[in-house]
Amino acid sequence: MSGGALPVALLLPGQGSQHARMAAGLHPGVPEFAAAMDEVFTAMGEEGERLRSDWLAERPAVPIDHVTRSQPLLFAVDYALGRLVLSWGVRPAAFLGHSIGEMAAAVLAGVFDLRDAAALVLDRVRRLAAAPPGGMLAVAATPAELEPYLSTDVVVGAVNAPRQTVVAGPNGPLEKTERLLREAGFTCRRVPSLSGFHSPMLAPACRGAEERIATVPVRAPHTAVYSAYTTAPLTHEDVTDASFWARHPVAPVLFWPALDALLAGGDHLLVEAGPGQGLSRLARRHPAVRRGGSRVVPLLPARPGPPERDLATLTAAAGLLTPSGPASGSGPSGV
Repeated sequence: MSGGALPVALLLPGQGSQHARMAAGLHPGVPEFAAAMDEVFTAMGEEGERLRSDWLAERPAVPIDHVTRSQPLLFAVDYALGRLVLSWGVRPAAFLGHSIGEMAAAVLAGVFDLRDAAALVLDRVRRLAAAPPGGMLAVAATPAELEPYLSTDVVVGAVNAPRQTVVAGPNGPLEKTERLLREAGFTCRRVPSLSGFHSPMLAPACRGAEERIATVPVRAPHTAVYSAYTTAPLTHEDVTDASFWARHPVAPVLFWPALDALLAGGDHLLVEAGPGQGLSRLARRHPAVRRGGSRVVPLLPARPGPPERDLATLTAAAGLLTPSGPASGSGPSGV
């Protein structure tokens, strides 16, 4: 197996990891990646052409943090990096996606065809774009510690790690919550988002999504997909339940419990296939990684930078994932 003796698990990031020109340094120098991005843009039709233009632009027409850009481009980059890893001959034992990353994981695991998934992603973002403005706030606290500060509007949107929780909701109530948390001594940081993902404020915008999703054929995953919504591998009942997919934008993301479930089954080489290294930072805090059993390999740099940095980080990762590294011909072409 590639990646040494450890089975490989791909970690696919979601909202908050996006940035302008994310992974664009791999285009067109890594043909397998470019071809997979083109697959997604083609599947998205006319909107795909606009997405491609904004993705490669120094000054995009639509800001990257807007839901119509962050969500489909994160989906595209996660999927394309996953396809790239597969092209190296690596066969992951599992996928674990965060938020929109779970949709990319589902495609890579054969649950959805790419064209169907691309249509569902566009349907989702069109609905969410009509929702009132909101946001997300990362707080160094446990969900229990945050309980006194939550309300019907502001809720726990993600449990990313011990004492690393994200709350989400409409702008006004979220700003009030942030002020109260800071006054109480909590460390807070705004997550790059113009929408209150994983909170009830998005429920009205998601009405009708279940009926749309129910028209799309699904299959059982050929590779385990550890869901950050159920904290367990997706079952036949999960993938065939249209309401499961429809509630993703509203339901909390339980990344840490899902990672815990994955590593409870044995050590893995955790490969972050997406922009930034947010999930890598979280995974390095897990006891299985800290004791040296599991390892973490990001495919892209921690922060935005010149194209050469994208290529250098990818090349280093390929050297760890393929039998003889890029020189063997198994790694990224053109690097």
